[in-house]
Amino acid sequence: MRHDIEFDAEGVTLRGWFYEADNGDGPAPCVVMAHGWSATRRIHLDRFAEVFAAAGMCVLVWDNRGFGDSDTAPGKPRYEIDPWEQIRDYQHGISYAQNRPEVDPDRIGVWGSSFSGGHAFVVAAIDQRVKAVCGQAPFVSGAATYANVARVNNNVIDPQLLAADRRARAAGEPPVMIPVIGTDPTQVTGIPTLDAYEWFTDAHATLAPEWHGEVTLRSLELLRGYEPGLHLPLVTPTPLLMIVASQDGLTGGNLAASAFATAAEPKKVVFVPGGHFAAYTGPGFDIASVAARDWFTQHLFS
Repeated sequence: MRHDIEFDAEGVTLRGWFYEADNGDGPAPCVVMAHGWSATRRIHLDRFAEVFAAAGMCVLVWDNRGFGDSDTAPGKPRYEIDPWEQIRDYQHGISYAQNRPEVDPDRIGVWGSSFSGGHAFVVAAIDQRVKAVCGQAPFVSGAATYANVARVNNNVIDPQLLAADRRARAAGEPPVMIPVIGTDPTQVTGIPTLDAYEWFTDAHATLAPEWHGEVTLRSLELLRGYEPGLHLPLVTPTPLLMIVASQDGLTGGNLAASAFATAAEPKKVVFVPGGHFAAYTGPGFDIASVAARDWFTQHLFS
């Protein structure tokens, strides 16, 4: 059973789906989940939610503020990605789930992927309501990822461009927008990798016509200053699962694996063959979804 839902995030309405647990008998554990950088819930998140629901868990999934069906805070532009706003929205999502009669409020799991994989770890570190966490192909370091994929070495991202945008916005001008994906190496692009271009183009055409291919330039600056990996040692004693794409050239499989070493027990790492997007379809989905399902089953039902 999937329901269209909406909930308040301190003045911003977030919209998504609530899945009842299959064969549920009384309040069940609940997994709360949202998508990564600019993606909407229709891009494969239903598949993960269905796996969790079939295992007896409720699931709450929503579009991040300013994207998809969710609203934007008054005075803020749409399509701006602020990691700390999204982290707080995870906490609002937990509260909404806890207040539903189908949910056992003491058995909450958090799942995130890519950019929101980092959020999942931060939420688990700062919110004691989280009883188990899974981060898939997680973003762990803004500075390192920015250096890897934003072409700073080619001087495409000029710090003066970021400064000029901030000054213009302060003067009342609209924000500078940049494409999320692209193939022009001379253009400022949010995710300038070929696999991202192919994945988002296919998803937009087949799954999510509402996906918007632009974000604010400031989103890239906010990404650069975000270091969720620093929170990994603070997640304990919450059980932590990290799913790493072994050939991840976007958020960096090597970065994630190194960051995993800083986390304390209990923890587990699972490797998915392929690049950053391998866990969403094909054999990678089977590996990632089953690993997350089993992790939540182990720690939310015991």
